[in-house]
Amino acid sequence: MRTPGRVFALAVTLVLAGSAVASRLDTADYMGHVKYLASDELQGRGNGSPGLEKAAEYLERQFRIYGIQTVPGHGYFQDFPITTSAKLGAKNELEYELPSGKGWEAGVLNSTFVPLNLSASGEAEATVVFAGYGITAPEYGYDDYAGLDVRGKVVLVLRHEPRESDAKSKFEGKDLTVHSQFFSKASNAKMHGAAAALMVNDVGAHPNTADKLEPFGETEGPENAGIEFAQVSAAMADAMLETAHSTVRQAEEAIDAQEQPHSFALPEGVRLKLRVDLDREVKTVHNVAAYLPGEQSNEYVIVGAHYDHLGLGGRYSLAPSQTGTIHPGADDNASGAAGVLEIARLLKDSRPPRRGVLFLEFAGEELGLLGSSYYVNHPELPLKDAVAMINMDMIGRIRDHKVYVGGSGTGTTFGALLKSEEGADGIATDLTERAGYGASDHTSFTSKQIPTLFFFSGLHADYHRPSDTWDKINGPETIHLLAYVSDVVDKLAASEERPKFVAVAVPRNPHSGSGTGGGPGYGPYFGSVPDFTELPNGVRFADITPGSPAAKAGFKAGDILTEFDGKPIQNLYDFTYALRAKKPGDEVVVKVLRGGQTVVARVMLTQRR
Repeated sequence: MRTPGRVFALAVTLVLAGSAVASRLDTADYMGHVKYLASDELQGRGNGSPGLEKAAEYLERQFRIYGIQTVPGHGYFQDFPITTSAKLGAKNELEYELPSGKGWEAGVLNSTFVPLNLSASGEAEATVVFAGYGITAPEYGYDDYAGLDVRGKVVLVLRHEPRESDAKSKFEGKDLTVHSQFFSKASNAKMHGAAAALMVNDVGAHPNTADKLEPFGETEGPENAGIEFAQVSAAMADAMLETAHSTVRQAEEAIDAQEQPHSFALPEGVRLKLRVDLDREVKTVHNVAAYLPGEQSNEYVIVGAHYDHLGLGGRYSLAPSQTGTIHPGADDNASGAAGVLEIARLLKDSRPPRRGVLFLEFAGEELGLLGSSYYVNHPELPLKDAVAMINMDMIGRIRDHKVYVGGSGTGTTFGALLKSEEGADGIATDLTERAGYGASDHTSFTSKQIPTLFFFSGLHADYHRPSDTWDKINGPETIHLLAYVSDVVDKLAASEERPKFVAVAVPRNPHSGSGTGGGPGYGPYFGSVPDFTELPNGVRFADITPGSPAAKAGFKAGDILTEFDGKPIQNLYDFTYALRAKKPGDEVVVKVLRGGQTVVARVMLTQRR
């Protein structure tokens, strides 16, 4: 969502329909919506919070005031469940035993150990193996697990990656790669058969930083990584490593000296018991829907935006030190949610459209497009009648009169339609043909072969921070954009010709399942587009790219991936990491569930184009 991706250098100018449309939009009205949605009263609109409920009620109230009705047979709210957070339960325990014969030593929760929020709940007791940084990275010629048997054992791994500050390192040094992420270490340990995983700070690489444990609840990753996973203090790790005549610092130095793995099993007398007890809270949130029926057709155009944000911060905040502070999300995405309201009001006051217009305000976007994914799998109107979906996400910080429009290649009529809007009002658009997929809600509709357009004003330094406040929204220019979008929607609703869906290439995305690589020229390509809804086990394919390896193997939208190259796949992070472990030209055996039946096929991975 938040990045324009590959932008084709095609600039056009927006027209305001002779300023007639703009004259019926009011900056004060628009900014009033933004101010309320981004107000302290709503506490950042976190999913499952009272603030999100107030936001949903506000959106419903505005649709009622404008006289826009519900979809026949439905209310304004479409309810769906989400897992909002995990909390530490009452029985989190860690004990370790050394060959000294002194018996079991108990860890102290939040002092010498803490489970990570992506951990599975459960128990493990086993011997311990030191597995370096816990990385398998064929693109860098590095594997901490090479020649190491960790099946049924507890692996102890270092945080980050080798020579992280060395620009000449295999891992390119300047920026940490995906292999440093906690979810990568968890997935890799699980795929190698470990019973549980422990992580310790790489204290040697950070000599002036205190050995602090990761605060519970701030780790990005799946709801449940499928393996018990905790962080331990360097002192506890040293106590175990010293039985093999090493320490955390020495083990780091041994790896970093040649940038080669230095993994080893600890003596049999070193055993560890880990019990993780997490309570995961499930709450009901709502998509908000309103509908203007068409005068001559059951077909309709969708105008959508998400209205949720980060609440008080947490794992998706880019200001983690300010967790507990309201993240108002004025641009992300009070700006788009307010835009849907204003377009709805404008179109309600216009002549009845030939086709209908469905207005959708989504919850759950920040947790993985959950609201839009739920909607396309539980539509209130037939998806076959959806002519196009217009998505607005972060439209309020227009700079240099420029707006990004993604997905222009997904509909056969979009190019001509957008070109017809060229004018002289001073706002330029960059058309991104490939942005039918991405990290925003239009992706859910593209996966159902509905043409999409995605409007986005660009990233900025306040993104996912408490500083994304209403006073930084460029109201006057956003009104110009809304006039443009309204005109596009009106023409799509009025046109005799219906745009036909065009499958476009899926851009690189580390969570796309399409394949990505870390090093230059590296990128095994599979060709699936995921449904972002987390399942109890597996990854559902929302779409399969035509001509891709997955398509040639016969996989279809709706298949649920359960195994890749002999590795069990529980979630999207597992799939990402399993795919990264392969290279173009590799043939892998893939298992999916299709209608309750297991389908197995061989897939020849190719180079990502």
